[in-house]
Amino acid sequence: MASTRFDNIAMLVTNDPANDAGDGSALGVIHDASMVIESDRVAWVGHQTDAPDADVLVDFDGQTVIPGFVDSHSHLVFGGDRSEEFAARMAGIPYTAGGIASTVAATRAADSEALRANARRLVAEMAASGTTTVEIKGGYGLTTHDEVRGQSIAHELTPESTFLGAHVVPAEYRDRRDDYVALVAGEMLDACAPSARWIDVFCDRGAFDIDEARLVLEAGVAKGLLPRLHAHQLSRTGAVELGVVLDAASVDHCNEMTDDDFDMLAGSSTVATVLPGADFSTRSRYADARRMIDAGVVVAIATDCNPGPSYTTNMPFCIAVAVREMRLTPAEALWSATAAGARALRRDDIGVLAVGKHADLAVIASPSYVHLAYRPGVALVSATWKSGLQTMRVQRSATPL
Repeated sequence: MASTRFDNIAMLVTNDPANDAGDGSALGVIHDASMVIESDRVAWVGHQTDAPDADVLVDFDGQTVIPGFVDSHSHLVFGGDRSEEFAARMAGIPYTAGGIASTVAATRAADSEALRANARRLVAEMAASGTTTVEIKGGYGLTTHDEVRGQSIAHELTPESTFLGAHVVPAEYRDRRDDYVALVAGEMLDACAPSARWIDVFCDRGAFDIDEARLVLEAGVAKGLLPRLHAHQLSRTGAVELGVVLDAASVDHCNEMTDDDFDMLAGSSTVATVLPGADFSTRSRYADARRMIDAGVVVAIATDCNPGPSYTTNMPFCIAVAVREMRLTPAEALWSATAAGARALRRDDIGVLAVGKHADLAVIASPSYVHLAYRPGVALVSATWKSGLQTMRVQRSATPL
């Protein structure tokens, strides 16, 4: 089995505090580091002076290496564009869930190859900014036929695909909500479940109430899917409590929260996933990630990439916003975008660079991970590796000393 050794790593973030060569922090930082991979896994991590021989040597020339970003919330299978809606928001029109309807119409009208090509384009954008694992939801078809199309495309692109038939109630069911909920929890779920790992519900004002959410999620669990929730973005609906009761992997958005919500999450295995891009692009009150972390809640950061309130694939941008506006430290934000993202997907084989874990990593053209927030908007990712294979490389100028 061929092995590859990465040398001249100025700073290696492992997210493994138990590594003897690390600094003992949650990030498990190793300076003047090397790493060896074999096949798709990490085989050795430590100081370069102690590195074993390998078949292939790659010189990272004083750059920083981090675990690949784990984007645990995205909506990549869609048609159309909502730039006019964005411009209207910037002119002062508040965001509601109603804009989803325009994407539903465009998605239904698009052929499958166009949807597939667009989703692939966005996954490639993510890789270019350091993301190696992405969760992808359906939810822009809202018919059994169109949700099956979307779910199939999501499943082609990631094992972390999510059934989101309960995104909003489509116009044709506006006066028959119960019929649509029954469709989602019955025929639509049956058709989409074979291509999904997760089930999600947008439980909020303008979408689905707590009883509807419980019905759909419990139906999904009975089909073997794992639950997650859009929760408390626009209003407090009780979705956080429902997520904890159902042992959801994650409750996402979390803008409208109370101390009781924080306490429930802190005592559970449910991650709170914040979406800085959505808060930025809707001019909403930012989720209080600082209070969540201080209360003992595990907080993940994801892009929420979608054509409406968060049309970004760039995790470094979300890290910079989380540091500036949500008051996370650069270390906390990086951990939230990697190790915590993995927890939000109930994965322990990604989001960490330790022996036996997937060799998923991003190379940053800077001497420190802090530059991800320190240099907002700058394309610092020079390469990504997924399961031991290089998926993206960009020529960069010399790394500053």
